Amino acid sequence: MITDMTEGSPSKILWAFSLPMLFSVIFQQLYNVVDSVVAGQFVGVDALAAVGASYPITMIFMAVATGCNIGCSVVISQLFGSKNYSRMKTAVFTSIFSVIAVSVLLSGAGFLLCSKLMRLLNTPHNIFADSELYLNIYIAGLIFLFLYNICTGIFTALGDSKTPLYFLIASSVGNIIMDLVFVICFHMGVGGVAWATFLCQGIAAALALIALIRRLKQIPVNEPYPLFSGAMLGRIGLMAVPSILQQSFISVGNLLIQGLVNSYGSVVIAGYSAAIKLNTFALTGFNTLCNGLSNFTAQNIGAGQIERVKKGFRAGVRMAMCVVVPFVVLFFFFSAPMVGVFLDSDANPDVIAVGSQFLKIVAPFYFVISVKLMADGVLRGAGSMAAFMVATFTDLILRVVLAFALSGQFHTPASIWASWPIGWTVAAVLSCLFYWLGIWKKRVGRI
Repeated sequence: MITDMTEGSPSKILWAFSLPMLFSVIFQQLYNVVDSVVAGQFVGVDALAAVGASYPITMIFMAVATGCNIGCSVVISQLFGSKNYSRMKTAVFTSIFSVIAVSVLLSGAGFLLCSKLMRLLNTPHNIFADSELYLNIYIAGLIFLFLYNICTGIFTALGDSKTPLYFLIASSVGNIIMDLVFVICFHMGVGGVAWATFLCQGIAAALALIALIRRLKQIPVNEPYPLFSGAMLGRIGLMAVPSILQQSFISVGNLLIQGLVNSYGSVVIAGYSAAIKLNTFALTGFNTLCNGLSNFTAQNIGAGQIERVKKGFRAGVRMAMCVVVPFVVLFFFFSAPMVGVFLDSDANPDVIAVGSQFLKIVAPFYFVISVKLMADGVLRGAGSMAAFMVATFTDLILRVVLAFALSGQFHTPASIWASWPIGWTVAAVLSCLFYWLGIWKKRVGRI
């Protein structure tokens, strides 16, 4: 269902729009979480460490896919809000063709460079082969990852957050079943985990594309429109490139931190791998609410309704607080059982302790990062990408610099984990300041 977010109660619209997106991202994150759970529980600690060691590299590709999703979604939302359906459809097909080309180029680069990158990160010898196998299969499926993400971005830009959810539920359930079959029945190890994700992402991408094309046919236009436009690609690029840089910068930062973590050995790698998956699970949920507010903001900026954007921000913060509380309770008070999902707790107490320590340090600051993300949602939805990038890059630079500085000073994994709360807090102050200064209002009327 296509939703016009320029009318009605902002709070009700955001809840109705964002909840399916939140459930979607929960199921999407199950891909990564289930891979690690199956590897840890049914193959062993080294398998969990192997998947974890490859995770920051896979997140670089995910960062580009997410950036493309964000860039096209903002532009399409603005055009949809202004009722310019012909240009909107041009933006849709330009986005699809562009991300297919980008995914092919990245696949080639990935096959050439990933092994070298793993060596630079000091990936331990005992997990190197499995990490390399997982990465190669993952890279082979990049076209599916990109295509599915761009289709999801277009659906949400049109106010439809439910259709992607249906595909993800089916795909995630299939992924869990295939993981278990390939690993337990066929004894394929880490390779089985990777092939399960490859197949399920491929099916989800194909079905999403078919559904999107059918949905677009339901939107009438009064004039012919080109399927590809260089000018439209440039406009999408103005939104997508900063988002890609932001997401990629975060991934590169995480890659540097992973290299630091790798220096502590397989036990710390495994504990960090489990904890960072849980942390990413939570942050992706918060980011999803941010994306929902971005689409709400973009449509209302397109319609010139500034006051609705302000009401949307306040509603978004209240909504984020409701989502944050369960994660803080689970990760802070029940950190050991949460990490224990990935491994046999009795057999791996040191791994559990490392993961629990990470969660206890970062979880209380979810309240801070969620407010930052809501302010970012308004900035990004309005197209104020410079302010958005300043706040985001400040967070990452601080986290990376502090991780190395504190680790060098205290020589403990806990000193690395402490960099998260500091970076989040400083960045949250910046994002909120940019929102309150009203920088985003300058984008009204520039559609």
